[in-house]
Amino acid sequence: MLERLDGRFLVTFLAVRDEGTISGAAAKLGYVQSTVTSHIQLLEQSCGQKLFHRLPRGVKTTEAGDKLTIYARQFAQLGQSLGEALHSLEHPRGAVSVRALETFCVTRLTGFIPPFLSRYPETSIYLETGFQGDIVEQVLSHSIDFGIVPKDPGREELLFDPLIEEKMVLVGSAELARTIATQGWNQLNGVQMIGFGPRCLYQTDGYKILTEMGLPAENRQAEFSSTELIRQLITGGMGIAYLPEAAMARELAEGVAALLPMSQPVTLTHGLLRHRDRVLNTPAKVFRQALLDYFG
Repeated sequence: MLERLDGRFLVTFLAVRDEGTISGAAAKLGYVQSTVTSHIQLLEQSCGQKLFHRLPRGVKTTEAGDKLTIYARQFAQLGQSLGEALHSLEHPRGAVSVRALETFCVTRLTGFIPPFLSRYPETSIYLETGFQGDIVEQVLSHSIDFGIVPKDPGREELLFDPLIEEKMVLVGSAELARTIATQGWNQLNGVQMIGFGPRCLYQTDGYKILTEMGLPAENRQAEFSSTELIRQLITGGMGIAYLPEAAMARELAEGVAALLPMSQPVTLTHGLLRHRDRVLNTPAKVFRQALLDYFG
């Protein structure tokens, strides 16, 4: 089948899929619309499958199109890697795409990224935040080079390089800690579990721990998208959070927040996640090694 494929057709296919319209793909690639349509038709003939559903306001991939997307992304990424391989490892040029939990970005990557970019000025890092489940899916679909997650998902298709162990803590205001010490958990009616929402591993694990500790089941969970906002809510006495201790280090040191008792210590191992079959370009290789060295 490979001899029937033209790399341009796969690039056009990905542009149509990502843009959702023929016109959008044409504008992105600098083609006229008839060229885009022709590329898709020739690709469908080569594959022997219909790749897009034509909709009133655009297109949507068929089941065959969804399957082709994974291989097309690998093809495009392999082409980029081939170009990068022609450059010296001393001067990597190109982009690295990474997704990590927001707390990890705030507490652990701020010290790594500026020196890395200073050392390799021709590289760029596309860093987005997300939750464990979303990050795993993006690595599986070859949408990103790396994910950084707090737990090894244990998937055969994925490789997990441990980076750092995070001590997990329950934390609240100093006043709330005194209340728990004197009255116990079961008196905390109306206290909220503050976190990033039900898609967040920290929030779901923390709520289970609090329930086991005796926090009344009717207590609410509050969802916020910012580590800084969660810090302020905790120190303001608005509720309890389950986070890496590093995320509240400043507030704990200043005494405006306090550790709350847990039945047993918990640590999570954050690690670098990548697809076993992904061919890393030169910047991605350099990024991976630099990150392992940084945490090692």
